[in-house]
Amino acid sequence: MELSIIEIIGYASSIIIAISMMLNSIVKFRWVNLVGATIMTGYGFALGAIPVGILNSFIMAADIYYLVKIYSKKEKFETLEIRSDNRYLLKFLSFHSKDIQYFFPGFQYKPEVNTISFFVLRDMRVTGIFLAHKTDKNTLNVGLDYVIPEYRDFKNGRYIYKRIINKFIDSGITKIVTNGNSKQYIKYLEKTGFIKNQEGMYEKKIA
Repeated sequence: MELSIIEIIGYASSIIIAISMMLNSIVKFRWVNLVGATIMTGYGFALGAIPVGILNSFIMAADIYYLVKIYSKKEKFETLEIRSDNRYLLKFLSFHSKDIQYFFPGFQYKPEVNTISFFVLRDMRVTGIFLAHKTDKNTLNVGLDYVIPEYRDFKNGRYIYKRIINKFIDSGITKIVTNGNSKQYIKYLEKTGFIKNQEGMYEKKIA
């Protein structure tokens, strides 16, 4: 049976909305759901299914409202330095181990290596962890810069690499490097100003 363009649009919007329901990130959920609801709104009105059009118009408005709220919300960012044997740190790494391996394949926690270790707090909620070590007096190698799924809106990265960058500079660091060992992490690095160097590492000069 050959489908009409309207039917294809209806199926496509349904699939997009279904995909949005499977996303962990609230921000991604709102964006994908907005796309699906927008298409479904046009589908409903084009088909003459007014209730469908009205319902999805409401969903569109709700998605836009919460996206504006998310992006305009002023959160208090802080760092909390952690010791290598911190029990919460070990529990955190264990709890998120599967997700960490997805973004950082082969990551192993080696407490004796890290010279900089801290949690990123947003309104006192632990939203990410940053582990790094100096390879020389001027270079910082990032081993883990992980953000939990609910807060993957790049705000953690902007906070680390723009707002507290002076802490790194004050300790003599002029360059930050890391391995881009997953497509998702590379996307994050590029958004935070890293560039791939000749050695295949991702690098950000800060001074």
